[in-house]
Amino acid sequence: MRPRRLGPKRASKIRKLFKLDKEDDVRSYVIRQEGRPRANGKVYSKAPKIQRLITPQRLQRKRKIKAIKRKRHEKSKAEAVAYSILLAEMHEEEKDKRNRRRSSRRSTANRGGD
Repeated sequence: MRPRRLGPKRASKIRKLFKLDKEDDVRSYVIRQEGRPRANGKVYSKAPKIQRLITPQRLQRKRKIKAIKRKRHEKSKAEAVAYSILLAEMHEEEKDKRNRRRSSRRSTANRGGD
């Protein structure tokens, strides 16, 4: 039986294979494929692109997404408060309008009843 040609591509699987900690650099443990030597004498080798590798750029992106979500939540909360204040004012105006109508009806009814 021949050995497996390719090694793991996912970062967590590389860690599992070599029993690495979270702090260890996975990139140095990637199983490379060695090819025939080139004309200049250097050995040709290729390695898979590591998937799910946590990079500073990825952490920055995660922070940015969280900040956007937080801002969106705060904005919607503030808008809800402003809307509730507006609704309260509108209800108060409607109440005043109704009371003015009632009082004007009562006053005309009182005058007409004499």
